[in-house]
Amino acid sequence: MEKFETALKKLEDVVKKLEGGELSLEESLKAFEEGVKFSAFCSKKLNEAERRVETLIKQRDGSFVTKPFEEEE
Repeated sequence: MEKFETALKKLEDVVKKLEGGELSLEESLKAFEEGVKFSAFCSKKLNEAERRVETLIKQRDGSFVTKPFEEEE
């Protein structure tokens, strides 16, 4: 498909269109379908990145260890 950043920008554009309230019902449904597609793609890419972070944490001795990804509060 495309890069995460591109898909995220397209998702933001879809949201702006929908929030604008100037689309017909059919156009709104089409935009919503596009938004769902972009949202799923972004979610997949974020999950992949999280798994990579979990598996690529290097220890001081040079070995690698798997640690869960911790979100900032």
